[in-house]
Amino acid sequence: MCKADKKQLNNFNISVGLTEVFMMAVENDENYDLINPRNGKVAGTLNARKVFNRIVTQAWENGEPGIVFLDRLNRDNPTPHVGTIESTNPCGEQPLLPYESCNLGSINLGKMVKDGQIDWAKLKETVHLAVHFLDNVVEVNKYPLQQIHDMTLGNRKIGLGIMGWADLLILLGVSYEDKDAIALAEKVMQFIHDEGHAASRELAKKRGPFPNFKGSVYDRRGEAPIRNATITTIAPTGTISIIANSSSGVEPLFAVSYVRQVMDDDILVEVNPRFEMVARERGFYSLELMQRIARHGSIRDMEDIPADIQSVFVTAHDISPEVHIEMQAAFQKYTDNAVSKTVNFSNSATIDDVAKVYHLAYTMDCKGVTIYRDGSRDNQVLSTLKKEDQSQRMSVDEEKTVVKRERPKVLKGWTYQMRTGCGPLYVTVNEDKAGIFELFTTMGKAGGCAASQSEAIGRMVSLAWRSGVQARQVVKQLQGISCHSPSGFGENKVLSCADAVARAIQSHMADNGGQEIIKEKIAFVKGACPECGGIVEHEGGCAVCRLCGYSECH
Repeated sequence: MCKADKKQLNNFNISVGLTEVFMMAVENDENYDLINPRNGKVAGTLNARKVFNRIVTQAWENGEPGIVFLDRLNRDNPTPHVGTIESTNPCGEQPLLPYESCNLGSINLGKMVKDGQIDWAKLKETVHLAVHFLDNVVEVNKYPLQQIHDMTLGNRKIGLGIMGWADLLILLGVSYEDKDAIALAEKVMQFIHDEGHAASRELAKKRGPFPNFKGSVYDRRGEAPIRNATITTIAPTGTISIIANSSSGVEPLFAVSYVRQVMDDDILVEVNPRFEMVARERGFYSLELMQRIARHGSIRDMEDIPADIQSVFVTAHDISPEVHIEMQAAFQKYTDNAVSKTVNFSNSATIDDVAKVYHLAYTMDCKGVTIYRDGSRDNQVLSTLKKEDQSQRMSVDEEKTVVKRERPKVLKGWTYQMRTGCGPLYVTVNEDKAGIFELFTTMGKAGGCAASQSEAIGRMVSLAWRSGVQARQVVKQLQGISCHSPSGFGENKVLSCADAVARAIQSHMADNGGQEIIKEKIAFVKGACPECGGIVEHEGGCAVCRLCGYSECH
């Protein structure tokens, strides 16, 4: 319920840890015990199926929570004698013991194709280099706490994964939906897993095994010493795949073409480079077609695009949820840690569809699952629009308007005196019936750059509030800006006039119950990036903008 609206915890991914006992109770429609973590005693009971249905319903509504199967994380815990795994990193791919570190790297599979075939020799060499590199990272890193140092060097976990899986399939001419793609996923990941473990054992011969090796699952099975407790992990790679101009993780393409709006309202069309090359080679490229694809994202059922091209350049929403899970399970089979992936649903998907996928992830031995129903979070932010408007999904070429609130003749206000390096600054915050409305500033001494700049800040803050920007977003932009003294002025250690304005707003919000703006008829672009306005992709358990690199998880 804490993620039911977009006003809080926006930069946190939330998942629910489920046990085998709980899942069995779901299947049998039975109650399960609520255990007090402080003393291990039963504190009550709940009906498992009702709780599961609530989780599914909330995920259907806005994509969260995801689920993590805790017992499976501990089933594959290589050092049970050291501790029990209770959580993962934010995107769910790296189960960690208390104080362990997340040390990940990804191989770009789009660079592992030669003459229409996978270059296995190059892939092997890359795996061995990557394992060596990640082990070096463990060694040379500076750790903020002694506990983190000791646990990280004790287990030396690394997480080598992949990105560019969709690119590799395109280069091989294999459809993401095809059974051959599922089989190839197992083959590629088994190769990376086996070579990664071989590389770690070679390092162990030179550098020694990880210190907690004795008593580990490797030691119990009588296996040769190994340098790293875990070797393979598949992360979302949202930001690094943008830098590498690669598809993300093991996800399909999110869209074949995008629209980017830049200064002066110019429209630029961003096209997948491989698709553009094929389109030009096959003679069906045109700017009009690229723009039309950008409006839809997918090329499915476009008559002017050859069928074989349509089958290869499939997007996340072309693929059935079942195929998404099958692909995740295929990679999970040969991954030490976990696979971060998002199952994309169309807006018309039902709650039962989501429940089916959660059950499928459980039966196919995944370690967790994240879903996103197209437009579900957008419905939340559109809740102040007219009901008939909510039923229509906005495309990228629709008008994007923000209605500014009109100023009443009389407003109620509060004035805060803030000490700055330029002298006293008086910040006045006015409210209307809807909430915070405008802001004025007055310097203790008239004139000068400080006074004019403070007045400019007040005007821009007022415009932002009247246009629907939340007060905390204004605080986020102004807070911490420094000018005269790094230590600040006054009791609150104000760093600058801008910082003083931010602190005055915070004081006002605290004094008035933390009330923020009530938005009036604000229209948002579907899935718009908060930084550049581009399309946000939901993949790998995160939200990423491939145009500017914004990531909800970082």
